[in-house]
Amino acid sequence: MGYVLGLDLGTSSLKGLLVNKKGELVYSTSADYPLIQPQKGYSEQNPEEWFQAAITVLEATLTAIPDARDQLEAISFSGQMHSLVLLDEADQVVRNAILWNDVRTTQQCERIKETLGDKLIPITKNKALEGFTLPKILWVQEEEAENFKKAKTFLLPKDYLGFRLTGSKQMEYSDAAGTLLLDINQKAWSQDILKAFDLASDFCPKLVESADKIGNLTETISQQLGLKQAVAVYAGGADNASAALGAGIISSDVGMVSIGTSGVFLSYEEAGKEYGGDLHYFFHVLKDAYYSMGVTLAAGHSLSWFKETFAKEESFEELLKDIHQVEAGSNGLLFMPYISGERTPYTDSQIRGSFLGMDSGHKRQHFARAVLEGITFSLKDSQHLMETRAGKTFEKIVSVGGGAKNPDWLQMQADIFNAKIVTLKTEQGPGMGAVMLAALGQGWFDSVEDCVAAFVEESQTYYPNPEQVKRYEAVYAIYQQGYEATKTISHQLSQL
Repeated sequence: MGYVLGLDLGTSSLKGLLVNKKGELVYSTSADYPLIQPQKGYSEQNPEEWFQAAITVLEATLTAIPDARDQLEAISFSGQMHSLVLLDEADQVVRNAILWNDVRTTQQCERIKETLGDKLIPITKNKALEGFTLPKILWVQEEEAENFKKAKTFLLPKDYLGFRLTGSKQMEYSDAAGTLLLDINQKAWSQDILKAFDLASDFCPKLVESADKIGNLTETISQQLGLKQAVAVYAGGADNASAALGAGIISSDVGMVSIGTSGVFLSYEEAGKEYGGDLHYFFHVLKDAYYSMGVTLAAGHSLSWFKETFAKEESFEELLKDIHQVEAGSNGLLFMPYISGERTPYTDSQIRGSFLGMDSGHKRQHFARAVLEGITFSLKDSQHLMETRAGKTFEKIVSVGGGAKNPDWLQMQADIFNAKIVTLKTEQGPGMGAVMLAALGQGWFDSVEDCVAAFVEESQTYYPNPEQVKRYEAVYAIYQQGYEATKTISHQLSQL
């Protein structure tokens, strides 16, 4: 039986998923690597660590599943978005990669806004934010002139890994869309943006589709691993786009809510939409398809903060065991989950969280439920933008991550989003999307739909309760006033 391998290059580790033609997960392993933080706000990694992690994962997989040495057909990737890898003329790494969660580039974002003005969003469909790649390039250009002089091209993390495994340099569209250098309408690097910042045309790598073959594993690596056949390598995709494919988000009436440390509300888009930069807008891993996405900076992090602060010795299960006894709206208690600032729809680094409406009748279970409701309301802000700006209606929403582990929270999502919520039987996130891209590249399936049917299996379903939906509509209308009501106070407090 043939196998494909998905490599998911994350912020703390690289995970490998080996899957057979039946869509069965045969083996999974991972390898960690360190985060380098030379000073506050800086976040870097050594790209060599990613490559060594990939070799470790490959060796472990082939040792655990010996018949994969002659039956592994293909590899593909998913990877952390935006992080900058600079290569010199000899294709050597110039400096540590500057990661997506590095926030040193505020001044460079201002430079982008001042230089491009109202041209930026029509070209890239996204605002200039610290996480994107172009601000990182400009930081090196301004602050490390010698390093920038050496740099001849740039790659993103999983594209660098593809280069090391095949010798071929390229970038696929779902990741390129997050650089602030891609003209989304033209599917080409924006010459206007490159010229505006004195960047050479050949500074950007060639563009390919996510399911395009970029080569085979090099002979050296194949020999090192003891492989008996050529192994095809496919370009892969950005982590959120790959996660969307891995969750079966391939039509415009299906959304995805992902609650980890941060939270994401994501929707497939069949054609170009105009959100004016209020939502992230990128290419999907499916050819000529897009996705829109809103981000809540402190989703699961809000719950973790609450637990660590008020119930450190308890499990999450114990903390949340009584929330079903609290009515929707937490008896008039609202939580604004802005403890790390906010991204969608406000893009405000100085806004801070708050509990509103506290009185002496509120107990811990009211606060716990209010935290879950506040996180979900914040994600609903993105759903609301999609519905009001693009007229979208969601037949169902796939819930993944920490928010898919508590039945009371899942029912809350169904009621707040007013949509059917489904969970997945085997949730493997972006890595599963990478696996599926390899399978599609190898021609295992006649269509994306067939691939999803084989690889994505739904588990539990939660339906909205009309009574609760109506109640939450009223509470959400009040929640929507919370940002403006607390903005000025938050900004003043941040200056103390």
